[in-house]
Amino acid sequence: MQNDRPDRASQLREMARGHRRSALTLAVMSGKGGVGKSNVAVNLSICLAERGLRTVLMDLDMGLANADLLMNLHPCYTLAHLVAGVRTIEEISVRGPGGIRFIPGASGTQGLANLSEFERQNLISQFHRLDTSADIIVFDLGAGISRNVTSFAHAANRVWVVTTPEPTALTDAYATVKALQREQCRAKISLVVNMANSRAEAQAAYRRVAGVARKFLNFSIADGGYMLQDTAVELAVQARCPFVIRYPGSNASACIAAMASEVARSCAAPPRRGGFFKRVAGLFV
Repeated sequence: MQNDRPDRASQLREMARGHRRSALTLAVMSGKGGVGKSNVAVNLSICLAERGLRTVLMDLDMGLANADLLMNLHPCYTLAHLVAGVRTIEEISVRGPGGIRFIPGASGTQGLANLSEFERQNLISQFHRLDTSADIIVFDLGAGISRNVTSFAHAANRVWVVTTPEPTALTDAYATVKALQREQCRAKISLVVNMANSRAEAQAAYRRVAGVARKFLNFSIADGGYMLQDTAVELAVQARCPFVIRYPGSNASACIAAMASEVARSCAAPPRRGGFFKRVAGLFV
């Protein structure tokens, strides 16, 4: 079955071009750090690329960009060089494991809130080139609900809020959903439960957050799936190798593969609203 994945993906891309589709954009975020958000984004991207989809992973954690460490990459340039206009999107891109295209983040910067007109127009132009050369763009956003984080979530087609079953993490996940809902986020918002001891624990965590959101916000959160607690994940992080590559037979790999399959099916949906570059243009005005 795996041999026909690229063919199916090619057919989807041809359909997309016929309908002038833009890349599907998925923002992966969390209410707090330490819940495995970047690990989810990295390994999901690799699974999508393995299905023959042109996948871009963009590290937009402006404070603590670390997706490159999980993949043992050593990029020469980052988003900071792109914003400054001294490098193009092609020049800062690096080939990541599994065939993904990786856009390194600018760790330690203040973000994208105060761009000059030149920087803003250049960034929009560069992002447009991504929009027309990818099937899926995954944003690894920073933790929390700052404007720099939520702005990119608003520009995405879909948002994954990653949490763990711990009460504090669930509280922060709900706060994140609440912030997005109050800002009238139009993206589909899903909850992904990471580090669950069992499927039952993950489902209970999802129902808890979804139930509170339904009761107090009159808002429905989709079930994005779950990842089981797995020592393979910790070992892979220590080895700086994505767990879907180092331990493909692990429980964690099976879980993320199931989530990737659901995301890949979204490529067969009707054409999406505008393009990412058109929506992101409004983030910096």
